[in-house]
Amino acid sequence: MEELYTNIANLGFPIVISLFLLVRIEGKLNELTKSITELSKVIETKLN
Repeated sequence: MEELYTNIANLGFPIVISLFLLVRIEGKLNELTKSITELSKVIETKLN
């Protein structure tokens, strides 16, 4: 039983942290994509 707790502590914590960071980064990537799209539209209108 103690081995199970050790495995959960050694594997579970990094998995939870990784998932948390992936979720946070996904939102920031979506915002970045929107900003790049908007910027490209502005540049296109300035060039025409």
